[in-house]
Amino acid sequence: MRKSNRAESWVVYRRTMTVHKKQFETNAVCEASEWAAMELAEPGVQKLIRDGIRTEEEAERLARGTSGDDYRNRSVKKPEA
Repeated sequence: MRKSNRAESWVVYRRTMTVHKKQFETNAVCEASEWAAMELAEPGVQKLIRDGIRTEEEAERLARGTSGDDYRNRSVKKPEA
């Protein structure tokens, strides 16, 4: 269950995971206070992408990029002739 209090800000960071002896990089989201604790425990292990994000929803969108977007809503640029 989520805490009822709101985070002051959110961060997006990149982490490296190892699955079946292969490394994968993924973006992740956490509260700024959690990021500070992770950096204190293991400095430089994760790479900060962006901090100071006001809402969790915005942070999730930034971390996800275009993955999960509705393809019908994407604008398609036509090549110039």
